[in-house]
Amino acid sequence: MTLSDGTNAMIDALRAAGPRPELADKLTLFGQFVGSWELDRTSYAPDGTTATVPGEWHFGWALEGRAVQDVWICPARGQRDEPVAPPAEWGTVVRFYDPRIDAWRATWIGPVSGVVHVFVARQVGDEIVLSGQTADGDPLRWIFSDIRPAAFRWRSEVTSDGGTTWRLTVEMRVRRRR
Repeated sequence: MTLSDGTNAMIDALRAAGPRPELADKLTLFGQFVGSWELDRTSYAPDGTTATVPGEWHFGWALEGRAVQDVWICPARGQRDEPVAPPAEWGTVVRFYDPRIDAWRATWIGPVSGVVHVFVARQVGDEIVLSGQTADGDPLRWIFSDIRPAAFRWRSEVTSDGGTTWRLTVEMRVRRRR
């Protein structure tokens, strides 16, 4: 739906100028990422092969400042000649703080790959750990680490032995755009 002045009504209703004041202290966990980032995404196959591509990641306040939503694009829009296709992705995560569990709930939607992941996220030491499951029911975790104002590391790990050993599947080195 487009308004007569050319703005997109859905995007206008989705975005927020900042966090809800009464939730601001809890929302800083993911609010610190609000802005635009560039990244190098390396995928690790079970056979040990790797592939690295550039990407972009945009975080913003959403839903009256109650949530942080991101759009993750890989390869980056300026790096491709064709529409995105697997193993690339153009997806989104909606994250919100849930005071009933004193943690964040997050849902990833990857329409190119047809994947949806549901997570609970908490700060663990100096990392942010999102815990969920793969489509096969194996434990999955996404981890934000080495967090600094202008850079961070993100990784995806899975386990098929109940958490005894974890296998790195994706790692991203992320830098804030100037």
